[in-house]
Amino acid sequence: MNQLLRYYVDWVQAMPIVSAMIQFAILGTLGEVISKWFVNKSFKYPFSFWLTLWKMFVWSLLAIGIKYAFVGHAGLVEYLIEKGMLPELSRFGKAFATATSMNLQFGPFMILIHRVLDNLVETKKNWRNLDKGFYALLWFWIPAHTLTFMLSDHYRIGVAALLSIALGLILGFFNRR
Repeated sequence: MNQLLRYYVDWVQAMPIVSAMIQFAILGTLGEVISKWFVNKSFKYPFSFWLTLWKMFVWSLLAIGIKYAFVGHAGLVEYLIEKGMLPELSRFGKAFATATSMNLQFGPFMILIHRVLDNLVETKKNWRNLDKGFYALLWFWIPAHTLTFMLSDHYRIGVAALLSIALGLILGFFNRR
């Protein structure tokens, strides 16, 4: 197991953007599949081949923004501490400040652009339950990303991609018919 983890870390460090894209393409799409299974109360695969490819492409694009947001907001918190605009913070405090900053600034944009891209390919205007996505920033993503930002940098994107499966389960459960 240690060797497998070492390969993973080496891959993430060597290709931070590509590895983020691949992880989110697979795990983000899987989260959507699981959500649809709950909503439809059926384990029938919910997407066509082309829609699956589109969703993987969308998650890949989102992963680029997510990776930059992770790095940028962690750097922002460090910069604000260095300049005396935030007090010295514990590891947890830095993680919480980073998660809060990222989810309140980048999070709404990501939710909206994800919905726009989904609507584009599905040729419909679905804005239902968008408020649930925004609320999820507060009750799910800030706490989850606080824990994520307590991890070493090379594990953060992988854990965030795994969390998209958890969110798919939660949203699927709450949106079931």
